[in-house]
Amino acid sequence: MSEDFISAPLADEQVRHPVLESTLQFRSERVIDVRTDVVRLPSGDSTQRDVVVHPGAVGIIALDDQERVLFIQQYRHAVGHLCWEPPAGLLDQPGEDPLETARRELFEEAHVHADRWDVLVDAFTSPGMTDEAVRIYLARDVRDAEGERHAGEHEESDMPTRWVPLDDAVTAILQGRLHNPMAVMGLLALAASRADGFSRLRDARSPWPQMSQWPGSRAATA
Repeated sequence: MSEDFISAPLADEQVRHPVLESTLQFRSERVIDVRTDVVRLPSGDSTQRDVVVHPGAVGIIALDDQERVLFIQQYRHAVGHLCWEPPAGLLDQPGEDPLETARRELFEEAHVHADRWDVLVDAFTSPGMTDEAVRIYLARDVRDAEGERHAGEHEESDMPTRWVPLDDAVTAILQGRLHNPMAVMGLLALAASRADGFSRLRDARSPWPQMSQWPGSRAATA
């Protein structure tokens, strides 16, 4: 192993193997589609890969001046749990700006505004099966929003909120009591960032080349 390789910055590399055939298996006309790709590997062999096509999402870790973080509780049917999560939202509108989406979701889901925004984490949620990419923001200088609270629908019609000390939230993750991936990634990243005085945070408008440009199944079929 060369010394140059060892000293190179650790970073994922964007590579796209040739797709010989692609078949749409399922169109939800809501959020996701599912397709099967026949992919040619560098060895020359071909293999099938099922992909859940997803428009991506943003999450918001809101931190107040008492070092508490904001949670909402939401029913998640696929896993059969009421999960404590950070506010979050899909990027399922064409041309949607992720930071403005994050501001809107913080208001709509928690009735909170924030004056200071930074990027905490960019991630693929499950790259073995979906192209879903998420960006998690840190929102600070928070305050209650003015006016009437946004009226949610379906699972969002009754979402309790809770402010929890950051250290308690990290303990809940490490003890296996919290499972939402945005909560796990965002809160652990926040704890690491706090430890070095927030010196490695990225600007809220930092480039995000992994952001999906697909607007979701409903918009794609409109």
